[in-house]
Parts: sequence; C-alpha cells; structure tokens
Amino acid sequence: MQPVRQKEKMTRKRRRTGRYVLTALLAAAVASGCASGTDGGSAPGAPGRGPAGQPGGQAQQAGPARALTAYAEQVEARQARRVAAARKWGLAKVPLAAPEPPAVKPRITSREGFEVADGEGLPPVFTTVPTEERIVFLTMDDGAEKDPRLLRMMSELSIPYSAFLSDYVINDDYGYFARMQKQGVTLNNHTLNHRYMPGLSYSQQETEICGQQEKIEKRYGKRPTLFRPPYGNYNRDTLVAAASCGVKAVPLWASEAFADHMEWREWDRDLHPGDIILTHFRGPEDWKGTMPDMIRQVMKVVTDKGYAVARLEDYV
Repeated sequence: MQPVRQKEKMTRKRRRTGRYVLTALLAAAVASGCASGTDGGSAPGAPGRGPAGQPGGQAQQAGPARALTAYAEQVEARQARRVAAARKWGLAKVPLAAPEPPAVKPRITSREGFEVADGEGLPPVFTTVPTEERIVFLTMDDGAEKDPRLLRMMSELSIPYSAFLSDYVINDDYGYFARMQKQGVTLNNHTLNHRYMPGLSYSQQETEICGQQEKIEKRYGKRPTLFRPPYGNYNRDTLVAAASCGVKAVPLWASEAFADHMEWREWDRDLHPGDIILTHFRGPEDWKGTMPDMIRQVMKVVTDKGYAVARLEDYV
C-alpha cells in the first residue's frame, strides 16, 4: 500500500503545483495589462491603447486575465463533472486525466518475437505504445453485448476507448455502434466472422479482413486503419491481407480486463506506460458482471497504479 500512498501524494502535489502556476499566470497577466495601460507611451485618445479609464484601456487589461480565468473555470468544471460521474457510477476513485496527446505520434514497431518472416513494410504488431507518460489504452473486442449503460457511463466519465468489431455479432444492431462513434469512439476491424486466421488460406483471410473494412466503411463512413486478429493469432498472410486493404497497425494487448479480475501477459503482472488493455463486449451470460462492472474493475486497477486512460488513435 505504501507505493500507492506515495503516488497519491505525488498526484496531489502535482495538482497543487498546477494551481500555483495558473495563479501566477493570472497575476502576471493582470500585472502586464496594468503596466501596458499606464506606461504613458500612447498618444492621448489612441483607441485601445489609452491608460485605464480611457476607451479601450480596461478591455486591453482585462483580456489576458479574463482568458486565463475562463480556462481555469473550464478545468474546474470539467473536474467537477468527473467527480460527480465517478460518484454516480460507483467508481472507487476519480479517474486520472490523460495528458495532451503528442504533436507527433511515436514510431511504432513490432514487438520483439512478434515479427513475421519477410515482414518489412507490413503493419507492426505490438502490445505497448512507446511513451514515457503514465497512460494506458483501453480496447474492447467483438461487439456481442450492447449495453446502453456503457455508452452513458463512458461518455459521462470521459474515458476514451477503442472498439474492434466483428460483423457477425454487431449486425443485429448497427445503430448501437453508430451512437458509440458519435461519442468519439473509433470503430476498428476485428474481421467479419472472428475466425482463426492462421487456419485460413490467404484468400479467406483477405475476405475476412477486407470484407470487414468495407462493411465498416459502408456503415460508418470511415475505413479503419487498425486491425486486431481474433484470439491475437496471425501469420504473414494475415498481415499482407490487412495491408492490402488499408490497415496500418495491428495492436494486440498487454493485459486483459474482466468484470471481476485482470489477467496479465507480462511476467511482473503489472501495468507499464503505453500498455494496451483488452476487454470484450460481454455481460452476465459470459462473465461475472456487467459492462459497467468491468469498467469499475479496470479503472480501479488503472487509477490505483497511478495511470490515466488515453485515446489509442492519438498515438498510433
């Protein structure tokens, strides 16, 4: 428990530091406005440049300070909404906010041991995004369970996630995923029928992958660039077929979330910066809980370990 308490103290310290910096910026902006309005260098009556009390002077002084004040109020309001949403949905702690995404996306390469022979130019296969930020990425596979509470919960909590969809389980309610897309979720490729890729011919794999590319583009207006093979299994034909119809990267996962526990790929059974977390669209028929139960479970683990959830497509 000691490392967790230390992380919480560091988080509170960073928040206090952020408030001090914002206060200093506000003070500097006000001081700057006062100085520019009383330096006597402007011609009397010049619009927008006179001392305080003349037309335009007060507006010029107030501009920078007002902008910073408005920004501070937006940040506070956003945090207040997160606190209220966390309480409403029964989260143990308020999720940490992810940092701004990088201006330039990191270079993604295949994880060692995940490469294929003669694989140059093929989409990289990876489980972790290269970053030093304490962020992880939440991804959901297939689309079998269509719980409307998940859409409300994730929207109100402002937790980003990515969906990898198989047509055979979403085709009874395409509208559910259209609503998801409107909330900013990227809909990615998980094949038409969730078949074991290495057991198929190249032609069959191409049909499974490229057929789903076409389905998603037709239904949702955008062709995916990310693809996850069913069960995480693939061969060279899989990657060649995926590349042939527009796939740029193949994210797998470093850990998997269930409604009542986590499972780990790594030997230390822990999270690491940039790790991809897998879960599924499932409910009580398949596991011990609902989709909201799963979110409560995974977010407790993520937040307790001092991580925030970021949007995968901002980094890949």
